[in-house]
Amino acid sequence: MVTAVSAQSLARRFGSVDAVRGVDLAVGEGEIYGFLGPNGAGKSTCVRMLCTLLRPSSGSASVAGLDVVADAEAVRLRIGVALQEAALSDNLTGRELLWVQARLYGLSSEDIVTRIDELGDLVDRGALDRFTKEYSGGMRRRLDLAAALMHNPDVLFLDEPTTGLDPASRTRVWDEVRRLREELGKTIFLTTQYLEEADALADRVGIIDRGRIVAEGTPAELKRRIGTDVIVVTVAGPTDGAATDGVAAGDAGDGHDPADPTGGLAERASQVAWRIPGVTSIDIHGAELTVGVKDGAAAVSPMAVALSEAGIRVGELTLRTPTLDDVFLELTGAHLQEEP
Repeated sequence: MVTAVSAQSLARRFGSVDAVRGVDLAVGEGEIYGFLGPNGAGKSTCVRMLCTLLRPSSGSASVAGLDVVADAEAVRLRIGVALQEAALSDNLTGRELLWVQARLYGLSSEDIVTRIDELGDLVDRGALDRFTKEYSGGMRRRLDLAAALMHNPDVLFLDEPTTGLDPASRTRVWDEVRRLREELGKTIFLTTQYLEEADALADRVGIIDRGRIVAEGTPAELKRRIGTDVIVVTVAGPTDGAATDGVAAGDAGDGHDPADPTGGLAERASQVAWRIPGVTSIDIHGAELTVGVKDGAAAVSPMAVALSEAGIRVGELTLRTPTLDDVFLELTGAHLQEEP
């Protein structure tokens, strides 16, 4: 694999806060690499270091074979960047903004006309001669992406490119990302907090939490970590008149974590669930249990019966295939899309 983006022990500190704490990664040429994590995990800080906008506190990184510190200017000529906030001037039309961007990279007038024609479908050709202040949020994001592509970069960094977009605009961005890789062979470093986005687009995914990469692999590989199927159980309370083994009804409000809304029943439910054949993992999050199991269809009925016999009332019990959020929950004890 020819490496397009790499980092070794990459770290960034802001005062006493370690935003990124020793990230190692390698992204191959022509690969879509999904960088997945909740807000505040360090995704954007990593991207800004790789794009030469922030100097690392320690460690090293290279993009397109060039060191992001020693060869920062050369790196900028080889990359396209679309950050979370679209950097658009309200006093320019879409076409004018693309011309300005292209001129900054030294493109000729002939090349600019050609590139705008090639990227026109992404922006909406009918909107190119309107001022960007008249654009919707989705149109502004797509114009920002087109601007990042004007100089035909080798590596494209997209920092949460579809945040806040409506489903139709999000789909158009997804289609363009796929086309860039499949037809043009671009390397794309995509940060996102949307599970379905990483699952749909990325060849490989790195999951970052609190400044460290906690897992990496293809979406399928990561989801296989927690078993073939997932049963999600929501504990609603004890069945009428029932006292539960190990958590006596009279003790339900004493001696337990006050943050546990079930008064200890969730923990009791996990003890019951472990007795079901085929269970491989259990994570408790409030009143919800996420149970990894080898054969979900065979385990659903025994699970419901065992919980009922233990005096535990179930509000909801569902069977589904694993998601990247399940992987993150198993690794960190928190859901991926929760605020830290």
